[in-house]
Amino acid sequence: MKTYMAAISLVLFWFAIFSHSIADQAFDVRQHLSTVTGYGAVKDVGCVSLEKSSIHEGCTPIHLNLVARHGTRSPTKKRMRELDRLASHLEGLIRDAKEQNLSLQKVPTWLLGWESPWRDKLKGGELISKGEDELYDLGIRIRERFPDLFKEEYHPDVYPIKATQVPRASASAVAFGMGLFSEKGSLGPGHHRAFAVSSESRASDIVLRFYDCCESYKDFRKSQEPGVDKLKEPILDEITAAIVSRYELNFTRQDTASLWFLCKQEASLLDITDQACGLFNPSEVALLEWTDDLEVFILKGYGKSINYRMGVPLLEDVVHSMEEAIKAQEEQLAPGSYEKARLRFAHAETVVPFTCLLGLFLEQSEFQKIQREQPLELPPRPPHSRNWWGSTIAPFAGNNMLVLHSCPANPSSKYFIQVLHNEHPITMPGCNNSDFCPFEEFKIGPESPSPVLSA
Repeated sequence: MKTYMAAISLVLFWFAIFSHSIADQAFDVRQHLSTVTGYGAVKDVGCVSLEKSSIHEGCTPIHLNLVARHGTRSPTKKRMRELDRLASHLEGLIRDAKEQNLSLQKVPTWLLGWESPWRDKLKGGELISKGEDELYDLGIRIRERFPDLFKEEYHPDVYPIKATQVPRASASAVAFGMGLFSEKGSLGPGHHRAFAVSSESRASDIVLRFYDCCESYKDFRKSQEPGVDKLKEPILDEITAAIVSRYELNFTRQDTASLWFLCKQEASLLDITDQACGLFNPSEVALLEWTDDLEVFILKGYGKSINYRMGVPLLEDVVHSMEEAIKAQEEQLAPGSYEKARLRFAHAETVVPFTCLLGLFLEQSEFQKIQREQPLELPPRPPHSRNWWGSTIAPFAGNNMLVLHSCPANPSSKYFIQVLHNEHPITMPGCNNSDFCPFEEFKIGPESPSPVLSA
């Protein structure tokens, strides 16, 4: 019996080792960078819940709303200076180790003499070529997916494109439009055409930059940021101790935070995963990603109702555009005389609250709490499962599409809305966990056109 049990234990031991090895091989850090994740890395991740939509037979799309985040961008000037400080501190750590005649055998060679890839840049935050491709390709895919919506001759009243005044958002709108309207004009070998992108002033853009216009939110965020930092500290300390032991350099908590930021930039922007990211093992990456996701949850997501309630003007704009499309359909207006799609390009601070207004990524019990404006529990620490992933909710170029369908043969409702998150159908708890929701049910309540906001 003892021999048998020993054999079983040995099998289980090697199975655990083998499973861990396979998990490490399958782990792609580019899918675990929270909201710094590139669109291509996660566009098709986490969409197994609803690959087949519940669109009724005989329904046709008549209008589309898009709310998209800008594409992949370079680090901001502030964060580039942080990387410069990291380079100086790493240089000091290496120098101190040499002066003390300490071995550097465990130190990765790339750390010796490392300089930031952005050290000579004077400005930052702009859309990079990868981000241009993300939006350009998205425009092409949307046109191919909904050909009847985009067959009209271009006019800014038929296909209005709106962006915030921040250049990376407007540049994203341009890249998207170039894809959407490619081969529709006579400009150059690509047969491009000119199109308009409109913006509101930053100071008064309550539709796409509501977080800048809401003083109550600014006060709330300022009050919460120290607490978020406190939540992160134990994880940073735990991982700092681990990498100090692993590489025998006296890294600080700030070094760990900056190295994690560098990892995200290298992996997402430069496709480099074996330098800064290579300092951390998969479980440490999971913890660092979780701390970022906590911050997004608390300061932009379901952590407090003000985070998403301030986005109601955007949701009202979406609903109003649908009502106008229904009116045009009922009045049988001539094609080309009314709006077919409203296309918006903004930021994570826009997309995350809008996603919450739709009630996405919630369990039914959590949805009921949101209806009563009760706080939700924080996303659980890994390895526990969770629905809240910044990499899925708002990666670079992350988006929500609301497609209005006409269903003349349906006995209960003539108009339905399909919700697509990152181009995939997704269920809404407020619509009986369906992605295909009767329009009147979607806009429940005269004052709050949202299943989430209607109690």
